[in-house]
Amino acid sequence: MEFFSEIYNCYYQLLRHLLTGGDAMTIQDIREQISREGFGESLLSIIPKIESGEWNLFERDGDLYYSKISSDFALPLSHLQKSYLKALLSDPRTGLFLDPDQAASLHTLLGDTIPLWKPGQFFYFDRFTQGDDYSDEKYRHNFRTLLHAMKTKHLVDIDYNSPRGNRVHHHYLPCRLEYSIKNDKFRLFAVGKNRPDRQRAEILNVGRMQDVTELDEALGHPVDINALIRKSYYKEPLRLRIINRRNALERAMLHFANYEKNTTKIDEDTYECLIYYNQKMETELLIEVMSFGPMITVLGNERFLSQLKSRLQKQRCL
Repeated sequence: MEFFSEIYNCYYQLLRHLLTGGDAMTIQDIREQISREGFGESLLSIIPKIESGEWNLFERDGDLYYSKISSDFALPLSHLQKSYLKALLSDPRTGLFLDPDQAASLHTLLGDTIPLWKPGQFFYFDRFTQGDDYSDEKYRHNFRTLLHAMKTKHLVDIDYNSPRGNRVHHHYLPCRLEYSIKNDKFRLFAVGKNRPDRQRAEILNVGRMQDVTELDEALGHPVDINALIRKSYYKEPLRLRIINRRNALERAMLHFANYEKNTTKIDEDTYECLIYYNQKMETELLIEVMSFGPMITVLGNERFLSQLKSRLQKQRCL
């Protein structure tokens, strides 16, 4: 099943762009494109396989790499791929990104294909049980309104229940939707309309939104949500040492995929991973680190180490 992890994720899209671009590339050109379209650790996974020829996809002539695949290359879906897609369609989270016509077209295209798995076949032992209700019509309406406003760059009017129980009502520019595996919830990164001179990234749980209305209005000034999120990070990142046994590096990159990070190779099977985070991410990150396993060692920072020790002591007392 590793086939699917390459076909349907970022690496497949990245390699498709490299292979169908039509131009000869140096290894530096390939590195730059991987950095633009991939993750922080993508260079560690892809470049050695291209340079060694393990992925026999390029012809090498001196310093130049030529794709073995033509720009008009197209691959029809196999029965196994259709079965995989049918399984994705059965996930209620997938339906959040599709309007009714798109969903109907895909179901027609896949016909009587048997899904590769069904959602009820999975038991999640390491996440909270009170996740978002993805079948709720109000939730689906709010989610799709946010998606549309992100594409049009319009403000939205959000009626929101805060964690303290207060009802708040503000105008926001929605910038990014992020899924929390641990909480089984979607959250929105947004920027408030007021105080343009003091922009900061707000994090709102989609499940707490009572109503979302798209406004025919833009914010009026540019927003770099990545810069705002980075501005909120602690000065010192979380520093992990990963021993790459039992596929630990790949599992760690997947486990912490939703965090900004920087991974470097120390020796043959040891890597150092820096994870950047802020206070609102801290508890969830702490739980994820504790659940990972013995192939990861926390080296710093002191704040995170202190909280980790405190949690472990509490667990020991229990």
